[in-house]
Amino acid sequence: MAKNIVYFDLETQKSADEVGGWRHINRMGLSVGVTYSTARGDYRIYGEKQVNALLTELQRADLVVGFNILRFDYEVLHGYTAFDLTQLPTLDMLVDLQNTLQHRLSLDAIATATFGVEKTAEGLQAIEWYKQGRLLEIAEYCCYDVKITRLVHEYGAARHQLYYHNRFGKKLVVPVKWAIPADGDEPRLTVAANG
Repeated sequence: MAKNIVYFDLETQKSADEVGGWRHINRMGLSVGVTYSTARGDYRIYGEKQVNALLTELQRADLVVGFNILRFDYEVLHGYTAFDLTQLPTLDMLVDLQNTLQHRLSLDAIATATFGVEKTAEGLQAIEWYKQGRLLEIAEYCCYDVKITRLVHEYGAARHQLYYHNRFGKKLVVPVKWAIPADGDEPRLTVAANG
């Protein structure tokens, strides 16, 4: 039986500018969080009122997979809990790729080069939607991001490489050492570097 991998992404109510800068991510507020659980085989959508259920799902996962979740998504959720989410078994694909390449890549850059698909919106658009009460649009966008996150992880785990375009438009390969953990396997952890 496979372990329960939970793919995760969230959107916020406020931008960094609205909360006094990036050092106050925990003040941005959750608008919508989305998970995909491999054990259940489905997506779950959480609003701010369901944040405790979201936290419980993440804590019960054998591995949480996301993109920039250590420095962003978990920090947003730290506004709702005293539990240190960075202690969870986590693969932050952004951190892992950054450690390999020595520069940051966007999820969109990888998805475009690897699959030919692009994100449907971006975070600032989702904040505007929140202010307009358009939570369904945020949920759809966030579900799409979680789906892309899952596709990127599964592709990397199966083929041990991903693609991206450099700033000159050249398609390049980046090796990855990800695996889909099975029972008895310890999940691979990616920890944020200090600083």
